[in-house]
Amino acid sequence: MHLSRPLILAIFLPFALYSAYTLMQVGYIGIWTSHAHIAGVQVLSDLIIACILAMVWMWRDAQASGRTVWPYILVTLTMGSFGPLSYLLLAPKAPSSAKRQG
Repeated sequence: MHLSRPLILAIFLPFALYSAYTLMQVGYIGIWTSHAHIAGVQVLSDLIIACILAMVWMWRDAQASGRTVWPYILVTLTMGSFGPLSYLLLAPKAPSSAKRQG
């Protein structure tokens, strides 16, 4: 699966701006402690599961493509979705597939 860079940027940039705004409002610790309500814990749990799945995917993809995955794993562990989004954004361009004639 290959997502276009403009699509990834369209997700990454607004999310980065919103995250920066949130950090300014409540701080890094505040992001984690604001999930005190049961619904907030559910959302946080869902994010953790999704990030674990993304890290497994990044690990396997990096092994198959020869990329270094550790920086993206560290970003995922500390900043959530920014790790997988950065991994996708900084992926080498896929070779264009030429149609075979025959």
